[in-house]
Amino acid sequence: MQNLTYSFAAQAAVARAAHVGVVASGDLEILVQPPDAGHPARRAAVRVRTSVDGFSTVWREVLARFFDHTPLAGGWELNDFGATPAVVTLRLRQAAEAAREAQP
Repeated sequence: MQNLTYSFAAQAAVARAAHVGVVASGDLEILVQPPDAGHPARRAAVRVRTSVDGFSTVWREVLARFFDHTPLAGGWELNDFGATPAVVTLRLRQAAEAAREAQP
């Protein structure tokens, strides 16, 4: 198990907490929280827990590409179980959309 942490510049904060995906073979779960007093409102703090060691460079590139296009501040927690970069990107987009939606 590998734990990775990253920080990316952001322009706006996520509006609400969101949860997408599941921790299952070839998939991942993403939990997003709006920034709190302990996190800068202009940063995305990302923590990745992955079952696959040795891919920190790939993670950094996939996350950097996402946050270049979707600069949302908040706490991002990714729990991975062998997801491909395409699945990671899909789940990140789903989480961003869910975190931007208005609450019912």
